[in-house]
This record gives sequence, C-alpha cells and structure tokens, in this order.
Amino acid sequence: MLIAGIAGIICLIAASWYFTSGKSRLNVNTDRISIQEIKKGSFQEFIPVNGVVLPKTTIYLDALEGGRVEEKFVEDGTIMKKGQPILRLSNTDLELSLVNQETSVFNLLTQMQISRNAAQQNTIGKLNQLTDVDNSFKEAERIYKLNKKLYEQKVIGSQEFKQSENNYNYQLQKKKLAEEVLRKDSLSTRQEQDQARQSFGRTQNALEVMRKKVGDLIVRAPIDGQLTSLDAEIGQSKNKGERLGQIDVMDGFKVRVDVDEHYISRIFTGLVGECTVAGKSFKLNIKKVYTQVTNGRFQVDMEFNDTIPQGIRRGQTLQIRLALSDETQALLLPKGGFYQQTGGNWIFKLNESGTVAYKTEIQLGRQNPDYYEILQGLKPGDKVVTSSYENYGTMQELVLKKE
Repeated sequence: MLIAGIAGIICLIAASWYFTSGKSRLNVNTDRISIQEIKKGSFQEFIPVNGVVLPKTTIYLDALEGGRVEEKFVEDGTIMKKGQPILRLSNTDLELSLVNQETSVFNLLTQMQISRNAAQQNTIGKLNQLTDVDNSFKEAERIYKLNKKLYEQKVIGSQEFKQSENNYNYQLQKKKLAEEVLRKDSLSTRQEQDQARQSFGRTQNALEVMRKKVGDLIVRAPIDGQLTSLDAEIGQSKNKGERLGQIDVMDGFKVRVDVDEHYISRIFTGLVGECTVAGKSFKLNIKKVYTQVTNGRFQVDMEFNDTIPQGIRRGQTLQIRLALSDETQALLLPKGGFYQQTGGNWIFKLNESGTVAYKTEIQLGRQNPDYYEILQGLKPGDKVVTSSYENYGTMQELVLKKE
C-alpha cells in the first residue's frame, strides 16, 4: 500500500507537470473563424475617400452695391447668358447721389459756357483796341516819314519834325504793348479753358462712376453658365459685398475630396485615383491640394483624365480609391479582426494538415483597405486565421475541429 501510494503521488506530479508545462491550447470550431490563404499578387497602397462633384469653374455673385431686392428676373437653376439680368436692387441714396452729380455736371457746363463767352468778348474788345492802335500807328508812321523828307529839304522846322517823330515812337510802343497784352490774354484764356475742360472731364468721370454704381443695382450674369445657390427674396435687404449666388460654368466637372490629415505629407498633385460610375471605371488626377486642415481633414481637387462619366450632376458623391503608390507584386494577407489584438506582430498559422494553428511572428508593411503587405514570417500557400482573437487570451495553439 505504501508503494502504491508513492506511485500514485508520482503519477499526479507527472500529470500536473505535463499539463502545465506544455503549450496552452484551445479547441476552436472552424465554422466560427475565418481562414485565408497567403497569395502573391498585385498590390497597391490606396485609401478610400469620398468626393463631391463640382463644376470645374464657378463664378460667385456678390452685391456690388447694397440695396433692397425689388425684382427677380430668373429663378435658381436657370441657364444664363452673359449680361442677362438676374435681379434688381433699389438704393435711394445712390440714386439721389446720381441726381446731384448730374446737376453738378450741368452747372459746371453752364459756367464753362458763360466763361467762354466772356473770354470771347474780352478777346474781341482787345482785338478792336489793337486795330485802333495799329491804325493810329500807321498814321503816325506816315506823317513821320513825310515830315522827315520835308525836314531834310528844309521845308518844315525841327519843331514840327520832332513832334511827328515823338508821336510815331509813342504809337509804336503803344502797338507793341497792345500786342503783348493780347498775347498774354490769349495764353491766360487758353489755360483757363484747359483747366475748365480738365475739371469738366473729372466731373464727367465721377458721373460715369456714379452711373455705373447705380447700374450695378441690376445684378447681371458675368459669364454663360447655370445660376445656382441664388439667395435673394423680394423685399430682402442686401449689404454691399454680400454673397447672392453663383454661376457654374458648364464646361466640365471636378471632384472636391476630403482626406484625413494623417496623409497630408503623402498627398501631392498628380496622384491618381479611380472611381466606378454605372459599372464603369474612371481615372482621376489630383490638380490642387488645399493644405489648410479643418476638423482633422484637408481637401484636394481632382479632375477626370479623359472621359467624364455620363449623367453625373453637381453635388453627387463619388467613392474614390486614391492610390498612394505604384502597383507592385507582394505577398498579400487579407485584412481581418486579428490585427486589433496582435498589432500585426504575429498571427495563427495552420499546419499542413489544417488541424492546428500555432502562433507565428510576422512583419507587415504597407496596407490598403483589402490587404496587408507581408514582409516576413509567411510564404505563398500558408493558411492563417484572420478573424478576431478576442476570445483566445494567451493561447499558443488553436486545435481546429469541425462540429
């Protein structure tokens, strides 16, 4: 009995050591897990993003002048022609300023006409004076020349000759003075007229500017396109610079895409994306990157390469696969819930018979929404468990069984 008791104790110790010192195992039903095979194939790193279809060119309509909405000529969605009126505003202050400016121009024009008439009358008077002076000078010159000959012939005395000579010199100086006065008066009149014309020109320009400001109360289409987002109702007051709507040029579309800020260093113009519309695949390129980050995201504009999908509309949402790398050959591991517990450092790999899955260390590289790129630890043909490991704890092996 003593020997039997010692033997039993030894057996218990041996059994305890056997079951506690070996690898931890767990029986798993194969119907409740996902098993995938490692394959080599084409791999491309891409991220799924959503984009909104927008017109390639959009012109915004702002109120150039503030006012009250008096009349709407068209409704939102209308196809517009350049110069076609959209709505009319009223602004009594601007209209009163226009009337005052027109009155100022009229008064200035009247004053210019009065000044021109006065200058003409003054010039005529000086011309008459010059004519009288010229006539007196010619008469004095005639008498002087005649008396000079008579004096040389001793017919008249020196007193009479000197008197005619003095009168001649006096009339000569008077004529020169009258001509100088007329010349300076002409220069002064010309300068005054030039100044008046410049002043009138500036006033007319101010009037044209005021007329344009009043004309801007009628909002017109700046280009051909479709009127969208019109925000104006009759009786509503609009401030200067306030957004009224926009004109979408119907010459093509672009796609505005939101991207997580995590990828901001890897996004640049020229990257290619792909979307599917009505069962057909279309390529897009990034044309512009907006680096401003808002709520953890930034935006890029993409344009279709060659063909634009038929029937797409403004505001439509497209799902785009934005490629971050070129397509290469790699070992592919399908994505699954295992990553949340392992962090991609290890995975359960099946043996050749498929009855046991044991813990195997691996190294992953790039990823896309469908696959991980395997760098080490697995080879083509290997089968692995990709479903969640949440219930496996610290198990080293999974014994696979079917119900």
